Amino acid sequence: MTTAARRVVVTDASVLINLMHVDRLSLLGGLPGHEFVVPDHVRAEITDPAQVAMLDDAAARGFLRIEPVTDLAALTLFAELVAHIDRGEAACLALAVTKGWMVASDEKRRFRREAETRLGAGSILRTQDVFVLAIRANLITIEQADADKAVLEQRRFKMSFASFRELVT
Repeated sequence: MTTAARRVVVTDASVLINLMHVDRLSLLGGLPGHEFVVPDHVRAEITDPAQVAMLDDAAARGFLRIEPVTDLAALTLFAELVAHIDRGEAACLALAVTKGWMVASDEKRRFRREAETRLGAGSILRTQDVFVLAIRANLITIEQADADKAVLEQRRFKMSFASFRELVT
């Protein structure tokens, strides 16, 4: 059950895969005041067997939950959105908008504009924001986050700062 003190964050594949690359899905389960939801459409987008296993394990451990889009309002919005953004992103945004939740995504351009318009800029978390929250919650050190940042950059995910120290001090 979600309480007012918890912020529910609907998470797309981009953030999940970044966290999988550095074996940090467990951070999602440890962030105080946050609950992470993965729409079943996003779960279906992840096709690498190792990543599917990691995601399913994270769900089994309670770090996040997989949720279908079944509400009529969410399905209606999903049908509208899927005409111009991919299915996983449309599912994330449909759930977030209809339930008053946040969204976690590193997508840019159309999705980001759509999310900011419908949810507001403060309702979008990126991979780097998850790391900052984890650092502030003492789940990971700045040095560990910077090491993960280097790994992600080798995988072509660039962040526009040199160190997480710049974001948490």
